[in-house]
Amino acid sequence: MRVLGVGGGGREHAIVRALARSNGAPELLCAPGNAGIAADARCLDLGAEDVRGIVSAAAAEGVDLVVVGPEAPLVAGLVDALEAAGIPAFGPGAEAARIEGSKVHAKELMATASVPTASHAVLRSREETLEHLACVPYPAVLKADGLAAGKGVIIATTEAEAREAADVFFCERRFGDTEVVLEEHLEGEELSLLALCDGENVVPLAPAQDYKRIFDGDRGPNTGGMGSYSPVPGFDRALTEEIADAVHRPIVDLMRRRGTPYHGVLYAGLMITPAGPKVLEFNCRFGDPETQAVLPRLRSDLIELCLASRQPGGLQGASAEFTEEWAVTVVLASGGYPASSSKGEEISGLADAAAIEGIEVTHAGTAIEDGETVTAGGRVLNVTALGPTPSEARERAYAAVGLISFSGMQMRTDIAARAVERVAAT
Repeated sequence: MRVLGVGGGGREHAIVRALARSNGAPELLCAPGNAGIAADARCLDLGAEDVRGIVSAAAAEGVDLVVVGPEAPLVAGLVDALEAAGIPAFGPGAEAARIEGSKVHAKELMATASVPTASHAVLRSREETLEHLACVPYPAVLKADGLAAGKGVIIATTEAEAREAADVFFCERRFGDTEVVLEEHLEGEELSLLALCDGENVVPLAPAQDYKRIFDGDRGPNTGGMGSYSPVPGFDRALTEEIADAVHRPIVDLMRRRGTPYHGVLYAGLMITPAGPKVLEFNCRFGDPETQAVLPRLRSDLIELCLASRQPGGLQGASAEFTEEWAVTVVLASGGYPASSSKGEEISGLADAAAIEGIEVTHAGTAIEDGETVTAGGRVLNVTALGPTPSEARERAYAAVGLISFSGMQMRTDIAARAVERVAAT
């Protein structure tokens, strides 16, 4: 098969690697790819949101399947355009992808489908926001309605911080012209659960936990994600299915009844509260960096699963099988991230890190300049290690990280520490 991946981040590199492990030695292309993906796939000089260009290239290349990584082209209707041109594509159509494209729309879906989530209010102006802020409990959560690359969430611990957030949304317009969802702050343990959907059936993948804050101990501003691990202690297959029954399947059933069936990956970011799991957010694609920890453990054929997801009922009786090994992913970010990012910094140690047994280094924001790999974005690299225990996987990951360096490099040092503690306590 000839398969085209769309995107150029760490998630897409992990997807390309997983596709390469499929049966039949598929020929892989990627648009646009990055410096690391170029070693695993033939990269096309096309932006991920260039819908016309990608459709034309997929047709010219005789592509058998397109796997779309990022949310923006999904919300823009890339899958619809590909399918209309007779090109098989993995991912939801534009209407189904609105579950991530609009948090207001996602809240409406959850309310209609009786999916548990935080209580909320939709605010449309700074004045309306300030009126609400005086009478809500703190901490409170404020979210931009539209796509914000994982950075459109502000957790305000005081009314003063919430007022500053209102200025960010409505005066600075940091996330464009947006409505704001003001949410109850949920307490508990976060869990990421991705599931493959065929418009009718739901197949949960292995659960993962990610780390959104920039600094150790969950301090500092939110990022796109600073690391992850999989599996998660205490969440076996039976409990994972139970969560999918409460969270994913009601949404898939509702969208089928509405005539906008959901095909592709449905990501649920969850808070496991004393009252049970509640949805923090839905995403219409593989999570980042959860994908980098989940897919290296996948033993089922990813291409077969993607093709089955396209067909109504294609996943009937299917399951996704995973190795018993643990995976720990550490994100290496550039100086200034998440507020900004430094670019052009030479990266050393990549070959040494990748040479360690059980290590997978995936590129996120990298480029080639004068024959050298350099930084080219906020999140630069993902270092994933596999091991028989969370402790061994974690030690391997950080040993490999220790071989990599670039000016301004940032990372968290506590990724998967809680998994190590919990497993040691059992």
